[in-house]
Amino acid sequence: MANLQLSPIVAGAWRMRDWNFDLSQRQRWIEAALELGIDSFDHADIYGDYTVEGLFGEALAVSPGLRDRVRLVTKCGIKLTSAQRPQHRIKSYDTSRDHVVASVEQSLRALRTDRVDLLLIHRPDLLMDVDELAATFDALKAAGKVLHVGVSNHSPSQLALLHAKHRLETHQIECSPLHPAPLDDGTLDQCQALGVRPMIWSPLAGGRLFGGGDERAERVRAVLAELAPRYGDASAATLAYAWLLRHPSRPWPITGSGRIEGLREATAALSLRLSAEDWYAIWQAGAGREVA
Repeated sequence: MANLQLSPIVAGAWRMRDWNFDLSQRQRWIEAALELGIDSFDHADIYGDYTVEGLFGEALAVSPGLRDRVRLVTKCGIKLTSAQRPQHRIKSYDTSRDHVVASVEQSLRALRTDRVDLLLIHRPDLLMDVDELAATFDALKAAGKVLHVGVSNHSPSQLALLHAKHRLETHQIECSPLHPAPLDDGTLDQCQALGVRPMIWSPLAGGRLFGGGDERAERVRAVLAELAPRYGDASAATLAYAWLLRHPSRPWPITGSGRIEGLREATAALSLRLSAEDWYAIWQAGAGREVA
């Protein structure tokens, strides 16, 4: 099977329920993303209290041919206490065969599709049986229900354990100028070493880069404003995306906005390449210090 292919920017649907989009607005958002070259959409079974996959699936179902124009990413492995899942007694993680298979089947129904392009294990399960999970991946792929697999929010050692049994195509992690830990804790080093391209969630630090009185965010905002004239007066959001894209692990940033302009700001970063010194100026502002 060919290596995983995603659009350079991935549209995140985590907050779709909060956007309060009606069906036609959801369709327009998907079409607008496609017009911008974004054909990959990030989901998880738990998003919107187990509702977002269904909201997205409704939009796919009423637009013939739309499914074949998009790539669907979803995640499983977190069990939340919810009226939607009354059998869950406590919040926990579960990568057993039964749970993963049941989660995939539910996601397929909700998304109105016969396959997901990428399945991720959402959080590291302390009880993960690596052989069982690898065999589960094999079975899901053989059935054509899952085309590629990866993980999210794992440590380098946890990823290495599973990767040794079944090739992982990506590692979805949090990273931004306000959360630079993956740059030097071994996470992105491992991605380069294994050829596992990372996906980046919360690339704008959940919006903290642009609001509130956080001292670190204010420092980063000031540097982004200073750099903007050098890059065609790019917006602060575009420069923040460009900062991530500059990394040699070739990350896929995930947007989190229902605004079409938010998608445009992300894709605008694809035409920018920060100089190394400008990249380090942003890093320094976030870290609050020079490099050692």
